[in-house]
Amino acid sequence: MLSFESDYIMGAHPEVLRRLTETNFEPLPGYGSDIYTESTAKKIREACKCPDADVHFLTGGTQTNSVIISTMLQNYEGVIAATTGHISGHEAGAIEATGHKVITLPEHNGKLDADEVKSYLDTFYADANHTHMVFPGMVYISHPTEYGTLYSKHELTRLAEVCRHYDIPLFMDGARLGYGLMSYQTDLSLPDIAALCDVFYIGGTKVGALCGEAVVFTHNNAPRHFLTMVKQHGALLAKGRLNSVQFDALFTDDLYFKISRHAIDMAEQLKDMFRQKGYKFFLESPTNQQFIILENEQMQKLSEQVRFSFWEKYDDTHTVVRFATAWSTTQEQLDELKAII
Repeated sequence: MLSFESDYIMGAHPEVLRRLTETNFEPLPGYGSDIYTESTAKKIREACKCPDADVHFLTGGTQTNSVIISTMLQNYEGVIAATTGHISGHEAGAIEATGHKVITLPEHNGKLDADEVKSYLDTFYADANHTHMVFPGMVYISHPTEYGTLYSKHELTRLAEVCRHYDIPLFMDGARLGYGLMSYQTDLSLPDIAALCDVFYIGGTKVGALCGEAVVFTHNNAPRHFLTMVKQHGALLAKGRLNSVQFDALFTDDLYFKISRHAIDMAEQLKDMFRQKGYKFFLESPTNQQFIILENEQMQKLSEQVRFSFWEKYDDTHTVVRFATAWSTTQEQLDELKAII
């Protein structure tokens, strides 16, 4: 069946598989002490223009969010996120399971507003009883957001200013970062993100890798004994080469950026296709995730030939669904979808 269900439905880019095969019989030390982990970390530092960055490789998005948040927060602190933030909606309470509350604030097309974050923090510390409450110890955002929307450089700068005023880290979930960076409507670069965020990760699972996320601590601010705590979470791979070799391929000859731009080009075609057929969009997304309003009967009929994701109820007779393009989407798949709709 034709599928636009998500951006991780395929295995890996052929170049990633080639590098894994090429290095398969090299005997390498474990736990990230191999030559590829160090050389790939150097490539990522150079791409971020952040020579002092501390780079680590983990395996999946939920694992990465959980490890970063729980190791950076004190045990009395929680993390601020939008109500639609991935950690508050689609991670099965993984953050709460580590003992940290997700403190939700209103979303605006999936984004946090810096003034509202500041107002929350101002109000918290003005409360004489705040020592009896969960302290806001971090701000979490994702870029792109759950709705495929993007923070502008101005919006991210304002959030960073608020976080620095209150001396709390700004953490960007970059599970789909490539698709954000290569959007035609973004004004944020990878070096901008490295300069403004205290920690972020470059997603591989959804952008050409079998699995893997590259975590970047930008200000010499990785938690002490971070690898030891990663192991406590069961997240330290003995075969650390698995993730670093994949990112070595992705960060050679700009492959990560090229395949991300391909997904954006496919998404732009997909948008035009649905618009020409008279379909309505839930919001304007400049990335690879597109949210379309379908009549329920129409949705049921379409689902017989095409896989897509249920997103949310729109009203009693309509539903919002998501179509996602990816690094692996082909022109033939788009042509087939066009014929179906």
